Amino acid sequence: MKKFLPLILLLSSEAVFSNDAKNEWHNTTISDATIEKIQAAKYEYKKCVGSEMQKSANQVQDARKATDAIMKQCESGLAKMREIYTDAKVPGVIADRHLKQMRMQTTREALQGMMFSEATRKAGN
Repeated sequence: MKKFLPLILLLSSEAVFSNDAKNEWHNTTISDATIEKIQAAKYEYKKCVGSEMQKSANQVQDARKATDAIMKQCESGLAKMREIYTDAKVPGVIADRHLKQMRMQTTREALQGMMFSEATRKAGN
């Protein structure tokens, strides 16, 4: 019986640690063309955020409200990027995780810039 116990534990541990196959990334490669498309979409997204930050309507609002409005205006850029991921057959969970990370990072950077701009305006008055 003692000889079979480690074997049973080893076989059962593999079943416990296996993941859902459809949500797991299987070491596929993304072509260079797809990576370039993703980078171009990311550039357009950040360019949109930058140009929206420069608009005078967003400069006079509260920094948080202005940042929220800016991110809503540029949301279509992330949709384009998700479409590129979908066409490349990247699992939705992976694509959504990357887009969420990018959205949060860009929001933080935009909010920081808007707060700096607001503080500069207030200091000048």
